[in-house]
Amino acid sequence: MPTLVLLRHGQSEWNEANLFTGWHDVGLTERGVQEARDAGLLLAAEPGLDLRVVHTSVLTRAIRTAELALGAAGRSWLPVRRSWRLNERHYGDLTGKNKVQVAEQFGRDQLLAWRRSYDTPPPPMPAGDERRSDGDPRYRDVPRDLLPATECLKDVVARVLPYFDDAIVPDLLDEGARGGAVLVAAHGNSLRALRMHLDALSEDEVVGLEIPTGIPFVYEFDARMAVLSARYLGDAAAAAAAAAAVARQAG
Repeated sequence: MPTLVLLRHGQSEWNEANLFTGWHDVGLTERGVQEARDAGLLLAAEPGLDLRVVHTSVLTRAIRTAELALGAAGRSWLPVRRSWRLNERHYGDLTGKNKVQVAEQFGRDQLLAWRRSYDTPPPPMPAGDERRSDGDPRYRDVPRDLLPATECLKDVVARVLPYFDDAIVPDLLDEGARGGAVLVAAHGNSLRALRMHLDALSEDEVVGLEIPTGIPFVYEFDARMAVLSARYLGDAAAAAAAAAAVARQAG
């Protein structure tokens, strides 16, 4: 049956520093590296899970997580497809700022609106700002008008779902017919967008969905892509605790 595995990248350097990361490219911490390897061991230990193809964002922390997880799972040879549409949400002018300091400057209610509301984007990154992605070669084939200066979750849903429909679903149906599975290694908000779609979550429900780093989440579908089951691999209590830890972050 078609099987989809969603994997949020392991802890990044800016996760550890409690900074808004978004499209900024940072590496994994030692803990993040271990989380990715542990995720691969969970994938390898899952009975009947036959990974056939991988999709990642174009950001290093997701790419590295996929590489480490596949190495631990003995699947480093799998074909990989990458897209900017799987990138993390763009945090605009908040990029690189400490979440505690933003709360002190703007108030916790405003911080929560920027972080967790469905349709309130942070202030945009100014034109000409050195943090912008315009000159990054990984986006050279993306039309300039599609590169965001800021995003809310609603915007992320709008860019992720076309890629899901056009690239991931065909792989699921093709590989699923042969018993294979598709792995998507991405980010908290791009995976939140996918889960909103797959779980039919409302706007209010999805903003409360917390996705822990480094723990694979598996969907099984029927031939019409209706969800048959959805669960974290490994210890369910550990996954819940990791999600709660994300919720407790100051930002």
